[in-house]
Amino acid sequence: MNGLGLSLLSLSLYTLPLLNSPSHSFLFLKSTFAQPSLPPLRMGDLMRTESEHCPVLDAPLLEHQPNIPSQFVWPDEEKPSSTKAPELPAPLVDLGGFLSGDLAAVSKASLQVNEACREHGFFLVWNHGVHPGLINKAHEIVDSFFSMQLSMKQRAQRKPGEHWGYASSFTGRFSSKLPWKETLSFCYSADGQSSKAVEKYFLNVMGEDFREFGKTCQEYCEAMSNLSLGIMELLGTSLGVGRSHFREFFRENDSIMRLNYYPPCQAPDQTLGTGPHCDPTSLTILHQDQVSGLQVCVDGKWCSVSPNPNAFVVNIGDTFMALSNGIYKSCLHRAVVNDQAVRKSLAFFLCPRRDKVVTPPSELVERHYAGRIYPDFTWPTFLDFTQKHYRADTRTLDAFFDWIRERSN
Repeated sequence: MNGLGLSLLSLSLYTLPLLNSPSHSFLFLKSTFAQPSLPPLRMGDLMRTESEHCPVLDAPLLEHQPNIPSQFVWPDEEKPSSTKAPELPAPLVDLGGFLSGDLAAVSKASLQVNEACREHGFFLVWNHGVHPGLINKAHEIVDSFFSMQLSMKQRAQRKPGEHWGYASSFTGRFSSKLPWKETLSFCYSADGQSSKAVEKYFLNVMGEDFREFGKTCQEYCEAMSNLSLGIMELLGTSLGVGRSHFREFFRENDSIMRLNYYPPCQAPDQTLGTGPHCDPTSLTILHQDQVSGLQVCVDGKWCSVSPNPNAFVVNIGDTFMALSNGIYKSCLHRAVVNDQAVRKSLAFFLCPRRDKVVTPPSELVERHYAGRIYPDFTWPTFLDFTQKHYRADTRTLDAFFDWIRERSN
């Protein structure tokens, strides 16, 4: 642990037991002066410690350290390769052309998406209608938030059991294979009753100084929600169920927005910004800055998805894989880090309205030789599973249904 330079950084390192953790420990770093040794914690004290001081790692203190803490070191079989990954052959889809109704554009876009989503679940959209000025403003607020001191960011601290707020490396949930990143997540609802919910959230949590910050987040979420409905028209057409089916299903969505910040790491071949996983949500719409890092696993090989400032990266999530009756794939992906530059991204996770039952159209069930692939479920139940019972990976959906069956027995 000498790489942390604890004496120079005035940090204390505590190892405490963590419930439901395979290694039963987590890192808890905090600013401190010299302190006497602490008495052993009773379970009641531990629960208060976890609830009152959600553990975080201050990334700016670690990004220049040559040796990273062992909790960030990933197993050899999951460590990124030092060689450059080949580019993913993901199509660049003209969404505006599709939405215009031009027959040639509709046919081309539908074919592109159908082929990509059957193979790996990733594609890019351009001519998407989102104003570049709004995208730039959204990236600026990522800079402004994560450049603040830790104590300020902690005002939005993610609480145990919640899926919104500020989190650093998810140390409150996991104790090993920690991701080298900070995130700020918040909820967005398109139900018509929560028109300023995002803006109000930041006013309540961060104060009046964050009014403009909240407005930008609100506007960006609204733009992403509208964009996702256009993409759902495209997905419906490509699957042969019509433009309106999935658009109507997601019209009143309860979604999640996340700002991602990946600091430089002096041991980028030892860790990951985000570990290999499939998104449990329905659809992810990602805008990257100019620093590469997103990788997708296709046929057992990792491929890079290079940044394109004029396009959004779109990938299918587990929930939409269930909605398509397994026809479209939720693909394994990860984020790697580097030792030179900060990487930032904006991720909008489209999710169904909380009371919607996830069930595929009958046309897609009839076409499949095995009939119905997945049972019905609701998004809140699936979300609860991924937040409290399972760390998302390649088989999250199957593990979820196993969990449901066990509970019903």
